[in-house]
Amino acid sequence: MAAPVETRDLYLEEYRRRAPDLPGAGLPWLRRTREDAIERLASRGFPTTREEAWRFTDSGPASRAPFAPPPPRSGAASAAGAGPAHPGAHLTFLDGRPAPDLSALPAAPGASVATLREALDRSPAPLEPVLGRLVPAAEHPFAALNTSLFEDGALVHVQKGVVLADPVHLVFLSWRAAEPFRTLPRIVLLLEEGAAATVVVSYTGPAGGAMLTSAVTEVALGEGASLRLVKVQRESVEGFHLDATAARVARGAAFSSHVVTLGAALSRTDLTVALAGAGAECGLSGLYELRGRQHADHHTTIVHEAPQGTSRELYKGVLDGRSRAVFDGRILVRPEAQKTNALQTNKNLLLSPEALVNTKPELQIFANDVKVKHGATIGQLDRDVLFYLRSRGIPEEEARRLLIHAFASEVVDAIPVPWVRETTAAALFTTIGERPDGGRP
Repeated sequence: MAAPVETRDLYLEEYRRRAPDLPGAGLPWLRRTREDAIERLASRGFPTTREEAWRFTDSGPASRAPFAPPPPRSGAASAAGAGPAHPGAHLTFLDGRPAPDLSALPAAPGASVATLREALDRSPAPLEPVLGRLVPAAEHPFAALNTSLFEDGALVHVQKGVVLADPVHLVFLSWRAAEPFRTLPRIVLLLEEGAAATVVVSYTGPAGGAMLTSAVTEVALGEGASLRLVKVQRESVEGFHLDATAARVARGAAFSSHVVTLGAALSRTDLTVALAGAGAECGLSGLYELRGRQHADHHTTIVHEAPQGTSRELYKGVLDGRSRAVFDGRILVRPEAQKTNALQTNKNLLLSPEALVNTKPELQIFANDVKVKHGATIGQLDRDVLFYLRSRGIPEEEARRLLIHAFASEVVDAIPVPWVRETTAAALFTTIGERPDGGRP
């Protein structure tokens, strides 16, 4: 079903009412970007299962309800939701609003970590070529909502030749509310020529409470730059999480993305990487662990625009109960992208006979001197191996966990930040289903 007109009209009316007070309202280029986004939302609305890109994912539960801006929170509530601090800068948002008491931004010469509102007020010029340009609202319906109404977000800007030793951690913490609410995180990551950084983005919140997170991340890498981007989504299993991320990678630059999806009733991640310069490379990895009636959709697109580009992609899923997963991966090799080397793999492990995966790896090749491969698998735990472990005295539940961990370890071990890698491994051991029916002991 299409989104009800009255729901869409509520967002349109909110934009008309709040446009003069939104960040960057005085910047003509951003005002035009917001207006284009709201016009797209007005003309096309939210996606339906009649659209090919959303054929297996019904966005109705996330688009039919009018999610209001989040209510104000007390300092006590924000402190209660704070997680442990880690080395390096960390910028925390509580229900989409900056939480200075939960943030630490140590001085780093040649690098800046700031809220997007601050950056738009003080120095908007570096944002103009990127903000709203890499994730076009016309192609991403929920990004149109974000672009038109986002209030804040994060900017990480690393200047030429600067290498950040410690990861930057961006935390988006959502708190339980009596009424459904939304957050619209906006992230811009700018790395100039020869710069290098690791950025961790965490979306988390307590169990319970319906909420919508519509996030947009835009990444621009200069020549020879290197960025490792880690996203961990552990929001309430009653909420909705929709994310659009796009990266443009210049000559000789390297981009890696590591996505961990554990939370939300409905989640979707659209990741697009353009290898725009000769010798550019990217590595994409993802792990989704689902149980109950969770639904996760991952759409990835890697566009080889220049010669001698390299891409590696591995996504793995573990599904229990009556969960559903979608993987749609596309590699596009343009005619000028000769000498491309690309590999795409999606593997899925079903722990329940009622779990379901729709996987669609896709190649579009318009060059004649390339090495490109793809593949997908769907399977269950090997009963012979399980029997062998049990015959050696290992209880069935523990044997199942060991096999699941072995399946997921290839992706987990690739996460470049130790504490993220450790917490992800621990979550697999404590949250993955121990019984074939999806139950819990």
